Amino acid sequence: MAGRSQDKLNSAMREVQSAGIKGSLSIVQLDVTDEQSIKEAARRVHEEHGRLDVLVNNAAAGNIDPDAKTRFTISLTTNVIGPAMLAEAFRPLLLGGDNPYSVYVSSGTGSLSMAADPAGVTYFPNEDAYRASKAALNMVAIKEWKDFGSKGLKVFAFCPGFVISNIRGTSEDARTGGGKAGDPMVSGQSLLDIIEGRRDADDGKFVHKDGVYPW
Repeated sequence: MAGRSQDKLNSAMREVQSAGIKGSLSIVQLDVTDEQSIKEAARRVHEEHGRLDVLVNNAAAGNIDPDAKTRFTISLTTNVIGPAMLAEAFRPLLLGGDNPYSVYVSSGTGSLSMAADPAGVTYFPNEDAYRASKAALNMVAIKEWKDFGSKGLKVFAFCPGFVISNIRGTSEDARTGGGKAGDPMVSGQSLLDIIEGRRDADDGKFVHKDGVYPW
């Protein structure tokens, strides 16, 4: 489990361990906007485990700053450039495994087909940067699948849906989307379905809990 804050990682690990979940858990400090941090995390995983079976690229920023340069810089740096660098750094560890998975946590808001629908929904103010970043992340996923799928790497772009999350902020209203956000456990189960092979028929596609989105 990776994250920017060592204190928050320690807290999350204690929470998981106290829940009595079977298995082992280790943590690694990682900031996807810091290339050196990415390289150090990959080095640690290589030294401690020797391989990686699944990489879930989950880092994201939902920036809606009124200044276009600010929101696009933050969104693209965190949501596209960071995951692309991370995937590149960890890919050798994935390809060293027997049945590797690479999952990019995207968003249905990044679907060009759905965005082009005249009846399409506007989700929040200044959403252009976030939606553009998720569309770009989808391209990163497609290219990885085309380039490395023949080597055994299964690649998915995955939309978790609109769920309770700190990506919108840490206030109760922001986290719950004004009370409209769903249970993240549903997203967790959908992600587990990918990891445990129950969505293999959708390898190379843009999936959500109920099916596949158009690019």
